[in-house]
Amino acid sequence: MIEIAICLAIIGIALVAIVGVLPLGMNVQRENRESTIINQDSTILLEAIRNGARGMDDLTNYVYAITNSWTLFNADGTVKSSGINGYTFNTVSTPLPVPPFSSAPLTNGANVVALLSTPEFIANISNLPATNYPFVPGVFYISQSYGNNFNCYSNHIVAYVRSISGPAVEKPPQDNQILQEDTFTYRLYCVNAPVATDTNIFNTAIYPYGPPAYNQQLAQNLHELRLTFLWPQNPNGKLGNGRQTFRTLVAGQIATDIVNGNYLYFYQPQSFAITK
Repeated sequence: MIEIAICLAIIGIALVAIVGVLPLGMNVQRENRESTIINQDSTILLEAIRNGARGMDDLTNYVYAITNSWTLFNADGTVKSSGINGYTFNTVSTPLPVPPFSSAPLTNGANVVALLSTPEFIANISNLPATNYPFVPGVFYISQSYGNNFNCYSNHIVAYVRSISGPAVEKPPQDNQILQEDTFTYRLYCVNAPVATDTNIFNTAIYPYGPPAYNQQLAQNLHELRLTFLWPQNPNGKLGNGRQTFRTLVAGQIATDIVNGNYLYFYQPQSFAITK
């Protein structure tokens, strides 16, 4: 009996250790699965944005909301106004539903990609083509061509996405609301920033006849695309601890396409013509 009791005690201690390690192992497995999904989805979204894709209508099954927290600056750099534009499949909330923003819902892949391609800065909206670097006082084409009536928007684009990769049972045409809500969901912060540029090239005192053509081409036609994934997006609106950023340089313009009065932005990786 004593030997049996000792054996049971040893087995009990071993079982307690195993039970204690099991949740840790399951958490590691879950984190690895989520990280794998993020890596796969990042490839899809990076390629869609930097290629200016317009036919990926399947994105409407996964990107269920996009917000743009914008700020409008005066020519002297002071804040004129700010707001948040919200986009879903059925509704659009735009406190400023005028250029340079879209009022189109997420009903097709082109609208989704266009919103994710919105430049970090939008300037010179009254005189297309719009520039996508911030306003600098004394800029040549403003002071000598368009006067001083100049504003600049900064944009903070955030998308709410159900995982594109992952178990097939969660994917469309699945319409079970419970399964949809249980799908792995993340938040995507999308930045389309112009490359770092010495703004002295736009100073009329230094370059009275306009900035050097190469520098102006570089500022307008080379961008850094950054996608920051934050996961998981919980039903209560809070985020988990997952963080990962993907970066790439995109050569080409971010061109403005006006469709039914909506300002849509797409990368054009084979176009290098606009210099102002």
